[in-house]
Amino acid sequence: MEIKTDALKGEELMLIYKIREAELSEKKAGLILLLHGIGSNEEDLFRLANQFPPDFVIVSARAPYTISPGKYTWFELGFSNGERVINAEQAEKSRLVINTFISQLVDKYDIDQKKVFLGGFSQGGIMSYSVGLTFPKKLAGIFILSSRLLPEVKPLIRPGEELQSLPIFIAHGKNDPVLPLTYATDALAYLQTLTNNITYHEYDMVHTVGEKELADLVDWIFAKSL
Repeated sequence: MEIKTDALKGEELMLIYKIREAELSEKKAGLILLLHGIGSNEEDLFRLANQFPPDFVIVSARAPYTISPGKYTWFELGFSNGERVINAEQAEKSRLVINTFISQLVDKYDIDQKKVFLGGFSQGGIMSYSVGLTFPKKLAGIFILSSRLLPEVKPLIRPGEELQSLPIFIAHGKNDPVLPLTYATDALAYLQTLTNNITYHEYDMVHTVGEKELADLVDWIFAKSL
């Protein structure tokens, strides 16, 4: 499969990304959009690209805000009195940028709109929650790896009847020292008041993407794309 590095320019945004194109087929390809964590880049999750089904275009996007050379973020993060404080303006802009970026990718690569999955690790998972829960009809599913749900996004979440059509895969390490497991269980408890279309897994791991987790995710995507 051909691997490219490309940039996509829209009227209001530019996201750099890496792509693994789908195998040639008579059917339209699906799309899996991967979002990296804070301080990383598009190379990080792209290493997983060939683990996903061959009939999907795999895109790993670079976050728009630069921390330092080679390190990027979807929004700046700080701490105040031991509490996490986000740059809410940047988080909101990234939410809208990702939504637009998905539309551009669907048009550019002639994607089957019924097979668009969005997911990410850590801060990339945060953004996947933020986009998926506010634009649920646009996606075939979201996957959230070692992440959390922003309180700032909750007022924007679509009603439960709309969320029922959005499969959600949540996975977290039991021994995560960066984002403790309680972030996953809290998000799960909240979302269960809105939808029952949730798959939840815990793994004996720290803040990482594990082999069993990835295998479960690929199985889930396969099942949800039939």
